[in-house]
Amino acid sequence: MRRWHPVAVTMDRAAWLRERRAAVEADYDRDAPTYDFDPYPIEVHRTFVDRLLATCPPGGLVLDAPCGTGPYFEQVAASGRRVVGADQSAGMAEQARARGIADRVEHLGLQELAFEAAFDGAMTIDAMEHVPPDDWPAVVANVRRALKPGGHWYVTLEEVEEPAVEKAFRSLKAQGVPAVRGEVVEGDTGGYHFYPGRDRALGWLGDAGFEVVAEDTDWRDDWGYRHLLLRAGA
Repeated sequence: MRRWHPVAVTMDRAAWLRERRAAVEADYDRDAPTYDFDPYPIEVHRTFVDRLLATCPPGGLVLDAPCGTGPYFEQVAASGRRVVGADQSAGMAEQARARGIADRVEHLGLQELAFEAAFDGAMTIDAMEHVPPDDWPAVVANVRRALKPGGHWYVTLEEVEEPAVEKAFRSLKAQGVPAVRGEVVEGDTGGYHFYPGRDRALGWLGDAGFEVVAEDTDWRDDWGYRHLLLRAGA
């Protein structure tokens, strides 16, 4: 009698990424009402927001995308600048609107941004880890297009130690998941993170016409953030 052996079935990558994005969005929707109850240290974040704001003219307009619950809106307003928020999570956008600070808050993801030279500055804080490599070039181009010539973008890159990246990649491939190196599926916020590493990220950013103005890192045990202040070419 012929014996059948289980065969790993590989999912369609595009479908898998759509499912992961939906899971991330659902988690943020669920957590939105209580998201600000458990803050984490953001001293370096606020320093870079100040650096970004200093590049914008008084009364200038700043894009905060994704804005989450709008924790940086007050900082922007206090500097004499205005802010427009955008977030793919309807729950987060609702919380941000409730602050009553932003000119407006759009229900939009980074992949759907379609602004044209509308902003003096932009910030994408603690969010690019949810953007898969397939979407990175388009997202970077969207932000570049949204900025006026010479505008600045503050963006954070979440980073983890290399053994965690390697372990996650081996595990996902063994499960037949159509993942690429740098993708991690575990934990909260929909269980999807992508860690491109500094060099690969700077490659995408440079291709879109961004240059690094300031850079710092903020490590917390085995993970942390890389903070980049970028300038868009004229």
